[in-house]
Amino acid sequence: MDSVLLLIVLSILVSCTVFWYAVCFLVVSLLVKVILLIVFILFVIVPIVYKNSYSIQKAFLFLNFVKWPPNFDLTNPSGVGLEGTRNLYITGEDNVKLGVWHILPASLIAESNKTGVGENGAQWDSWLDNGRPVIVYAHGNSGTRGAGHRVQLYHVLQKKEYHVISFDYRGYGDSSDVPINETGLVQDTLTVYKWVQKRTNRSVFLWGHSLGTGISSHAVSILHSDDNEPAGLVLEAPFNNLKDEVTSHPFARMYTIMPWFDYFFTSPMYENGLRFESDKNLANSKTSILILHAKDDKIIPYELGLKLYKGLLEERTSSNASDSVQMETYESDKHYGHKFICEDPGLPNLVDSFIEKSLQRRNIAS
Repeated sequence: MDSVLLLIVLSILVSCTVFWYAVCFLVVSLLVKVILLIVFILFVIVPIVYKNSYSIQKAFLFLNFVKWPPNFDLTNPSGVGLEGTRNLYITGEDNVKLGVWHILPASLIAESNKTGVGENGAQWDSWLDNGRPVIVYAHGNSGTRGAGHRVQLYHVLQKKEYHVISFDYRGYGDSSDVPINETGLVQDTLTVYKWVQKRTNRSVFLWGHSLGTGISSHAVSILHSDDNEPAGLVLEAPFNNLKDEVTSHPFARMYTIMPWFDYFFTSPMYENGLRFESDKNLANSKTSILILHAKDDKIIPYELGLKLYKGLLEERTSSNASDSVQMETYESDKHYGHKFICEDPGLPNLVDSFIEKSLQRRNIAS
């Protein structure tokens, strides 16, 4: 009887062991299949789709589908704490409507409150020509002209008595919802720049951040050809060209080790006209340039800003104009990252000094 019971127990144990081995085998097999499927999707499907889809390339680059802040009424800048700010719309040569904010110097806020933000366009145009420098701000990808870090910068510049003209490119914010590309965004920047020039005889500066550095640099290249460069160009968190930026981007790290990275990712973008070659676009420019970059920038590595600076310095040293380009580096312990150089206490005086030197240099040249 005992031996029979023992055999039954042993048979049950063996059956259970075989069952669990079978279950484990099935689970492991399933996991392996899932992992292989993920690898196949990530390293075969994604590269092929990306290479052959211009729409996806643009979506990842421009991120204009990201609306931030969400549900914000851009016609009401006071909603993000901006005083002395007028919302208006400019229509370009290609019939694209651009949403624009004109942010007055702090000393004009009280007077603007009496006039009203949209009541008298002629009065606002008059203020624009009051003798203070004008900064046209070209923002980076995603969000709108009302994004938090952008508004922080407007406040800094407003307190230093500058006019700030901030706008949304086509496809962003409340501007015309039309297809976008590098040429279109550059055209929008030129539209706003020339709109400002028609309303003031004062010096106009361009300020680009992130992707906006590539856009504003391309715009400067065209303005150089027209002998109409801005008084100065500020590049905040810039890259030297889009190919190097895509290669250095955190999202690309798992692909860059593959020998076919350029074939599937950077080359198709270049062929589709998505280049943003600031190094080439600024090679012949004569305008004064200030580069701002934080070492803890995780989106656009500091090394790319430094590479752009060194290239420009080399170009200008050969033409005895090395003093017309400068770079301000922010150490990692300040934690400014990609968006918050605007929080640096020394930024207002740095910008003041840059603008003063730029104007002096322009007066000497003329």
